[in-house]
Amino acid sequence: MRYILASGSPRRQELLKQIDMKFEIITADVDESYEADTPPDGIVRQLSRRKGFAVFDKIKGELSEDSVIIAADTLVALDKNVLGKPKDEKDAFEMLKSLSGRSHFVYTGVTLIYSGKNGVKDMTFSDGAEVFFRELEDKEILDYIATGEPMDKAGAYGIQERGALLAEGIKGDFYTIVGLPIVRVVTGIKELTK
Repeated sequence: MRYILASGSPRRQELLKQIDMKFEIITADVDESYEADTPPDGIVRQLSRRKGFAVFDKIKGELSEDSVIIAADTLVALDKNVLGKPKDEKDAFEMLKSLSGRSHFVYTGVTLIYSGKNGVKDMTFSDGAEVFFRELEDKEILDYIATGEPMDKAGAYGIQERGALLAEGIKGDFYTIVGLPIVRVVTGIKELTK
């Protein structure tokens, strides 16, 4: 089986390496806009499908063996506000300040596309987890931003890195927060390829 990760995310790559999955990385630029009234779990499902099928369209002519494309998208939602990746350090500060002392949700949408002897099949799902932040002082927010870690992450933090010091609890799948609910991905692949 050939596995293709349709993401440049180092965190998703680490998760697949952690379970000894051999994969290659192929990405495609996609439009990441969405309708304003789309719920967060719907946004991540839409964007993961867009990413997965953009890669599928890019390489379908060269898929000669059984292959699975894994695409994902993650976002942070606080109340009704969607927090993507910060535009700059000021934006990162405002995001982290808004999360301080509160709980928020992280959603990851996943699209799996199987192409092989049984034709093409796909599935898309999303998962959500709640994260509880402790009260953060301005100085520690600024020190965290100075590490550069928040700048490429939805919600301006990475729970699997230094950002672990910001959260005092979670409810749900830790790997959904990191960016790939790995158990659901593996069971989804088994379902699609049987």
